[in-house]
Amino acid sequence: MSEFHPYRAVIPAVSDRDRPLWSVMIPTYHCADYLRQTLAGVLAQDLGADVMQIQVVDDHSTLDDPEAVVRELGQGRVEFYRQPQNVGHTRNFATCLERSRGHLVHLLHGDDCVLDGFYVTLQRAFAEHPEIGAAFCRQIYMDEQGHWQAFSALEQPDRGILANWLEKIAVYQRIQTPSIAVRRSVYEHLGGFDQRLSWAEDWEMWARIAAHYSCWYEPQPLAAYRMHSASSTGRHACTGENIRDLVRAIEVIKPYLPSAKAEELSRRSREHWAFYARWLAYQMLAQGKLDGAIAQVRSGILCGQSFKVRLAMIPLQLRIGLRWMKQKLQPVSSAQPTVKAEMPR
Repeated sequence: MSEFHPYRAVIPAVSDRDRPLWSVMIPTYHCADYLRQTLAGVLAQDLGADVMQIQVVDDHSTLDDPEAVVRELGQGRVEFYRQPQNVGHTRNFATCLERSRGHLVHLLHGDDCVLDGFYVTLQRAFAEHPEIGAAFCRQIYMDEQGHWQAFSALEQPDRGILANWLEKIAVYQRIQTPSIAVRRSVYEHLGGFDQRLSWAEDWEMWARIAAHYSCWYEPQPLAAYRMHSASSTGRHACTGENIRDLVRAIEVIKPYLPSAKAEELSRRSREHWAFYARWLAYQMLAQGKLDGAIAQVRSGILCGQSFKVRLAMIPLQLRIGLRWMKQKLQPVSSAQPTVKAEMPR
């Protein structure tokens, strides 16, 4: 069992000797429409109730009915638990870990999905290498309609244990949650997700695991992560909270790193996320989300705090300034069309 930590749930050991090998734990919140695809992908690979626990853990959804989806698709095979009240996604993740009974735990967001072969492929890695604490595959990024948009970077061409993985994962997030499975004993040892973090809690967890255990990589893309504006990622980006939370995560991760490299890796991480904020700001500006773009620039500059970052932000700040002025002048221009005709474009 993990030692007490004020910001992490203690994950108690399971005493039941007749436990399943897998626990597929599916946290949901207002995503019942996507849950159908999620459950379909899991049930198509169902290894049987003796081998695989499948449970949906809902964070007290009020806008849809995930339990109805579970009844319809699960036909009694899928367990369902509803939080008595909304607890937030990090605490809901902890509930998933606490309610899991299997030796291997797969947290699968209710709007993401897995492809055929995910479970047997990762199961083989865990069986062949008892020393690994986690195994993950290359992931697909899909849009709201489920259309594939991109693949994650190829970490290495062949399947196997990753070398120097902590130094790589400590710089930026390289794993999306649907692509990774973790031994339950690892969560029992390290505790649950850090509740100080509101957006980067998964990244911190994967770095924490890498600091204590070897990690396995499968280059075959077997999991899909959904990108959409209603997700936690989209909501946090509009306020800049995503970058502020990443800065907090960098400080949490720093003590996990070798002392001789901690400062440099943390600096590289800050710079990476600052340029990520810059990229997001351009995306939001193109979508007409001026306030969101401003929030990303402000958070990015505070995150990077280097001359390189500040210099790179200048053209973007100028573009945002021009867009802001155009919006402010628009009502005046529409009221005085002769002035508008003479204004340069």
